[in-house]
Amino acid sequence: MNKMSGGSMRYGLVALLSLASVAAAQSGSAILHAAEAAKLLPNAVFFSGKSASTQLRNAAGVHFSDGKYTLAVLVDTSGYSTGIQEKYQAYLLSEVPLELGHQPLAPGAYGAGFTGGHFVVMDIGADNVLETASDRDAQMHRPMPLQVLDGDSPGLYRLCFGRECVSFRRRR
Repeated sequence: MNKMSGGSMRYGLVALLSLASVAAAQSGSAILHAAEAAKLLPNAVFFSGKSASTQLRNAAGVHFSDGKYTLAVLVDTSGYSTGIQEKYQAYLLSEVPLELGHQPLAPGAYGAGFTGGHFVVMDIGADNVLETASDRDAQMHRPMPLQVLDGDSPGLYRLCFGRECVSFRRRR
């Protein structure tokens, strides 16, 4: 029979409890659909010197187990130049650091959109801060203007505009 010293046993117990708390934190997150996300989002947002109305019926997000949020909502970009309209389709707000397509994104408020097979994230001055490849999900059963779906592994999500999607996760 193998005997563990008190220190080894405590270390093993601490490691086991740490793994359990990480798993619980990941599993405690919930995807928010439009009605839930809309309660948290404003009717209008500031971006690139203008105020744009939000389309609260086209909102989604993730409520993490620690109470923090990542939210997205489509915006009315009719008052913006064609150049901005091409890549600014949604407002992205995150209280936590994210990883979008393996690239880090700090907490904050951003303009975002899909263009030419890429997902672009801009600061509120319309300067690109992140660009990553997106994927087209031809097998999606019910594409919606904007939605968040579960990804391929725990803690991984997909932000989709129609069939165009980008994977994201909370960055540790």
